[in-house]
Amino acid sequence: MNEPVRWGILGAAKFAREYMGPAIHAANGAALTALATSSPEKAHPFQAFCPDLQTHLNYEDLLADPDVDAVYVPLPNHMHAEWSLRALEAGKHLLCEKPMGMRAPDFDALIAKRDETGLLAAEGYMIVHHPQWQLVRQLISDGAIGALVHVSGAFSFDNRADTGNIRNRAETGGGALRDIGVYVIGSTRFATGQEPISVTSRIRWEDGIDAFTEIQATFPGFTYSSYVSIRMHPYQEMVFHGEKGLIRLTAPFNARVFGEARVELHRPGLEVLVTRFPADDHYKLQVEAFARSVRDGVPYACPLEFSRGTQDMIDQVFDKAAAL
Repeated sequence: MNEPVRWGILGAAKFAREYMGPAIHAANGAALTALATSSPEKAHPFQAFCPDLQTHLNYEDLLADPDVDAVYVPLPNHMHAEWSLRALEAGKHLLCEKPMGMRAPDFDALIAKRDETGLLAAEGYMIVHHPQWQLVRQLISDGAIGALVHVSGAFSFDNRADTGNIRNRAETGGGALRDIGVYVIGSTRFATGQEPISVTSRIRWEDGIDAFTEIQATFPGFTYSSYVSIRMHPYQEMVFHGEKGLIRLTAPFNARVFGEARVELHRPGLEVLVTRFPADDHYKLQVEAFARSVRDGVPYACPLEFSRGTQDMIDQVFDKAAAL
C-alpha cells in the first residue's frame, strides 16, 4: 500500500481552516502534517482536528520540511504565482488556490517548472472532481440535449460589509471575476471542451475592483452569457440549453454549502430527470484525485494548461470590458 501524501499548508487562511484543511485530513491517501503561520495561535483551530500538526513560523521553513511532500497555497491572490513557484523549486508537489496567476502568462513559468521537476502542480479547481460536473460533461458529449445552443451562468454573494476582506482590496487581486468568475467560465470550458472565439463584457468598478461583471461570448458551437458579483444576494446556477433538452445545475459551485448538488435533465414533453448528489465533498475528492496522480500516475482532471485557458478568458473579459 502506498504511503499517504504528506501535506503542508502555507498560511492559516479561513478557507484552509474551514474547508481544505479538514478535507486534506479526511481524504484517503493524504495526511495533513504541517502548517506555516507567523501567529501560533492561528494554528489552534487546525490542531483541534489534527492534533499532531507541526507548526512552522514562516513559509520557508515549511518548504524545507522533509516530512512535507505537497504544499497547499491559500494565500491572497497576488501571492499565488510567487509561492507556487517557490514550492516547486523546493521539490514539493503543489495545489494552489485559484486564481493561480493574475494573468495567463503567469502560468508559463509554473508549467515549465512542473515539466522540469516532474512534480504535480495544479490549481485548486475542485468542481471538476465533483460527480455532478462529470455527469454534465458526459450528458453533453452523449448528445442528451442535442446540439448545444446556449450556456448561461451566474454566481453572486454580498460581502460589502467585510471591508477588510482581500476580495474587496485591489492590491491583493480582489474582485468578483478573479474570485468566482473562474467558476462560470471554467465550468463551461470543462463541460463542453470548447474555447471562446470572441468575448465582450461590462464591469461595474468599485474602489479598483470589479463588483459586478457581465460576460458575453461566442464559442465554436454555442453562445454564452454569465455574470458574477460580490455585491448581490447569494445565487448560483448553470444552464446548458440544447436543441432537444436542457441541463440545469442548482448548486454548481458550492455543493452542500449553497444547497444539495442536483443535475436536472429537461427532456421533450416537459419531462425532468433529477440526479442528486447529497453527500459528495468536492474538496475531499480533489485531494484524493491529487494523491492518486502523485502516487499512481493517474491523469489529473485539472492540469495547469486547463487553468491557464480559464485565466486567458478572464484576461479577455478584463481587457474587453466597458464600464457600467
